[in-house]
Order: sequence, then structure tokens, then C-alpha cells
Amino acid sequence: MTTPPLVLSLLPERYAVAQLPAGSTLPAWWPALGIRHASWTDDELSLVCREAHVPADVRCQRGWRMFKLQGPFDFALTGILKAVLDPLAAAGVGIFAISTFDTDYVLVQARQLDAALHALRGHGHRTAGD
Repeated sequence: MTTPPLVLSLLPERYAVAQLPAGSTLPAWWPALGIRHASWTDDELSLVCREAHVPADVRCQRGWRMFKLQGPFDFALTGILKAVLDPLAAAGVGIFAISTFDTDYVLVQARQLDAALHALRGHGHRTAGD
């Protein structure tokens, strides 16, 4: 299947990906608003939110920028996320991906944002406003 070019929105905020121990509950600093994501596994609690919310003593990686793939996408569609990840991988851009019911979000380090934009546009994708 050939995936058509996608439209991505580059969100203006900077994000952090934080890690808390297994069995943790959402911390008091967890924001009530804005894009945020929590994933519990047997090994950890991973949190994604605006980096300004994460205290300095929390284990995290800061400086992520977030692309929102303009969905919604039907569950029967295949290759949507791959169409974004392949050009980024070929350009050496590391990612952190989040999927929701309607769409996907791809985070890249701010220092790699220009390379990410170049790779995505080079594969026919565009950002909202292009």
C-alpha cells in the first residue's frame, strides 16, 4: 500500500518524557490540561507532558517537539505511522511515538527538528500552514 502524503501539525510547546517507578500513581505535578500521556506497564510509568510541568528531580528527557498527524484515521488503514517514521529513521532522527484512538503523535528532539522537517517534506508530507 502506498500511503498518501500526510499533514502534520507541529505543536508549539516543548515536551518531556518522564519515567516513574512501576506501580506509581499520577504525581501531584501532573498537569490537568494540555496534551499529556501516561502509560503504565509492569516495569514503569511513562509520562509525556509539557516539560515545564516536570520537576528537576524527576528522571526524564526534555526538549522534545511534537507532531500531530492530522487524523482521524480508520483502524483499517495501514502504514500511517510507518509513512512518517521511515523518513525520520532514514534521516537519523530519533522518535518517541504516541497513539490515540483517532491519531498518532510523533516526538523528535528539538535539536533534530530541522532534519525532521526536511525529511518529512522530502517524502511529500507537509506541516499545517505549508
